[in-house]
Amino acid sequence: MNQTALKTRDDVIEGVYLCTALDLPDLFGAAVADQPGLKLYRPDEVPDPARIRFALVWRPAPDAFDAYPNIDLVQVIAAGVDGVLRNPSLPAQATVTRVHDDEQAAIMAGFAAWHVVWHHRQMGHYLAAQAQATWDRTTIKTLRPPSQVCVGILGYGLMGQAVARAVTAMGFPVMVATRTTGDSGPGVTRIAGTEAVHKVAAQSDILINILPLTQATQNILNADLFARMPKGAALIQLGRGPHLVEDDLLAALDSGQIGGASLDVFRQEPLPADHPFWTHPNIVVTPHEASVTSPRAVSDTLARSVQERMAGQRPAAAVDTSTGY
Repeated sequence: MNQTALKTRDDVIEGVYLCTALDLPDLFGAAVADQPGLKLYRPDEVPDPARIRFALVWRPAPDAFDAYPNIDLVQVIAAGVDGVLRNPSLPAQATVTRVHDDEQAAIMAGFAAWHVVWHHRQMGHYLAAQAQATWDRTTIKTLRPPSQVCVGILGYGLMGQAVARAVTAMGFPVMVATRTTGDSGPGVTRIAGTEAVHKVAAQSDILINILPLTQATQNILNADLFARMPKGAALIQLGRGPHLVEDDLLAALDSGQIGGASLDVFRQEPLPADHPFWTHPNIVVTPHEASVTSPRAVSDTLARSVQERMAGQRPAAAVDTSTGY
């Protein structure tokens, strides 16, 4: 592969969009077209598969990479890369990169903060009362101030840190679970180690999951974890669908151990129309849109990563395959 950094439109490096779920050229084509030196094709428009050096992807098919023997870089359009790392056709020589976008993190933080307020203030109660034209001020007797409501966050990367800042700004004490020790920030207690998730869950009146999906985190939101949480606590699930054991959550909700849940990601997406989550009175369902990456952030990360790779460098946005993020 040519090791010369991209400089002009005459020095074009060719790539391909690979996705089974979204129209990536429609979403990102205009922004990518503004990047000098990059040319991306839809798979059916590729003039010579051997010239393809990189791919922009989201949920690629199992055999998506087979047609392109010289792919050296795979850029995922979002932060989650687990599906790509497990793809059986991913070339062994390819570096996988993901988007690190402060604006995306801010969008996630606002979404999480909204759901914290939803559960803290029991907003579903007000909507139900409105539907019945009932003036019901029940929570005036039961509402706890934010300082007495612990918000736990599982995962403390770019997204988790942004969520923690937003939540602490509203006066909630925050406890975070991480693999390693480090700085926590004002108003945040950091718990590290193998038991960090359970320790944080046990203290959390509202628990937000933003963990990456790895072998260690699959099914981590389960009956054992729910039983450790304060009775009536709320779950905000923004991580990955396979984190959650769905039947365990339904059982915990029906018993009252979990008082409510906000779910943005699911094992099967789109969520089937007959799934019980849709109609459960204590669940809020959103269609995997807790955060959205801007086309400019995707194209900038892609261009920078290609340039770094062409210069023989490890891209700053590269994923550590040993950890999965």
